[in-house]
Amino acid sequence: MKKPFDVNKIREDFPILKRKVYGKPLVYFDNAATTQKPADVINAIDDYYKLTNSNVHRGVHFLSNEATDHYEASREKIRAFINAASTDEIIFVRGTTEAINLVAHSYGMKNFRKGDEIVITALEHHANIVPWQMICEATGAVLKVVPVTESGELIYDEYKKLLSEKTRFVSVAHISNVLGTINPIKKIIDDAHGAGAKVLIDGAQAIQHLKVDVRQLDCDFYVFSSHKIYGPTGTGVLYGKENILDSMPPYQTGGEMIQSVSFEKTTFNDLPYKFEAGTPDIAGSIGLGAALDYVNKTGLDEIAEYENELLLYGTEVLSSIEGLRIIGTAKKKASVISFVCGNTHPYDTGTILDNMGIAVRTGLHCAEPLIKGFGLPGTVRASFAFYNTVEEIDRLKEGIIKSIKMLNG
Repeated sequence: MKKPFDVNKIREDFPILKRKVYGKPLVYFDNAATTQKPADVINAIDDYYKLTNSNVHRGVHFLSNEATDHYEASREKIRAFINAASTDEIIFVRGTTEAINLVAHSYGMKNFRKGDEIVITALEHHANIVPWQMICEATGAVLKVVPVTESGELIYDEYKKLLSEKTRFVSVAHISNVLGTINPIKKIIDDAHGAGAKVLIDGAQAIQHLKVDVRQLDCDFYVFSSHKIYGPTGTGVLYGKENILDSMPPYQTGGEMIQSVSFEKTTFNDLPYKFEAGTPDIAGSIGLGAALDYVNKTGLDEIAEYENELLLYGTEVLSSIEGLRIIGTAKKKASVISFVCGNTHPYDTGTILDNMGIAVRTGLHCAEPLIKGFGLPGTVRASFAFYNTVEEIDRLKEGIIKSIKMLNG
């Protein structure tokens, strides 16, 4: 018989969940912005600074070698987690934003020409819009946008119409950070490849919810941030197919990415170090490895199943509130619910909820074109993780009802 998911045991692993806010137990529903960290991750970072602190790859002494071993072990954990073919395909970056910028500038500046087309969608985070706009301005390429339905799903026929012999690149979110929509990325990738285009998948909102197999997907690039999957901020991952990464010039220059320097000529290091200039966030990368260990220990399938139960319960409960409208009702969703309450401003609702100890995100969620496309000034977003409970969702419902009464007199 299947063992039930023990959320109370899980919650014991996250020290911050014991906090009180304004004298009330913390309810943390801002997981799409950043997730909380289990003790395993905190301890791994603490141990690095207390016991191993040293720079990597550059020393012959014991601490440097030990730090390098831990750092590279984390790279191998990431490779295994997403089923990359080699650790040479795993580039440490500061997060999803830097990863997209790296690809846009390194791959884009080398390969895009005037009249080439780059396809994104209306669901994208600003980090997957602005870099491509800048590359278009620099190269003369043209940005094309796939529209979405009222329910927040891609209009797939429009995507296929945009693909042509001019399409050079497709960059799309695996899951919308605002609506929770899960995009059909395998189909998106296959159709893009059929048109001769390369594909980047922004996995910032997917890596913590779904199993990702980059070889099965056959994506050319996959990017995500550590802090979205229970690891520390300031570090993340760019996966790229080895032959493509090999063909790309360095994005930044400096220590580590250098093989040899003279005043006449510099030769660059091999993958993955060619893209890792300067001293990296060693503790952050080790912390990410510990986070992946924790997720593997808990079980990603079990996490996904429990989070889906929270999504279904939360959708039912919030839908019962008079005056509340859920924005984004795709058939396939992750555990994110964005909503508006009548004519009340999202900031006002969020402030009242905060005073009740309930943390939600309000505003445009770094997806202004999407929100404005719905004709809204913003939304309230409640995003659930596997340490949340149905009781917390009940508290959210009570808080929303109270806020509606207060804001409407």
